Amino acid sequence: MPNQVHRKSVKKGFDFTLMVAGESGLGKSTLVHSLFLTDLYKDRKLLSAEERISQTVEILKHTVDIEEKGVKLKLTIVDTPGFGDAVNNTACWKPITDYVDQQFEQYFRDESGLNQKNIQDNRVHCCLYFISPFGHGLRPVDVGFHEGIA
Repeated sequence: MPNQVHRKSVKKGFDFTLMVAGESGLGKSTLVHSLFLTDLYKDRKLLSAEERISQTVEILKHTVDIEEKGVKLKLTIVDTPGFGDAVNNTACWKPITDYVDQQFEQYFRDESGLNQKNIQDNRVHCCLYFISPFGHGLRPVDVGFHEGIA
């Protein structure tokens, strides 16, 4: 039985959603590019300093299909541009926590429904939070993000 489940899973492929969060310039895009050898950000527009000051946190999804040794992976990277970049970062993690909660609730509704065969799993499976190497410890926005997600 376990071999049948394994073969079926490998044939169908896997969904994996990775969220990257942290202020601009810490290497989120570089890490994603290096890990998966694909440029998910080729169409991204870089903002000027003035635009970044007034920017709010966005949730951007980039999806790519990867196949290695016959195993298919639908990789979704959830990026959070604008996080921690504003002058006032009070509750800037709220759009991120709302997004995570919405994806979980949608999956739960689909799983509890009648058609359970073609459920899309858009839940965030892993979140990489980038902390600035400059300064002397965690900033209030770092602590707030952790408390908001936990």
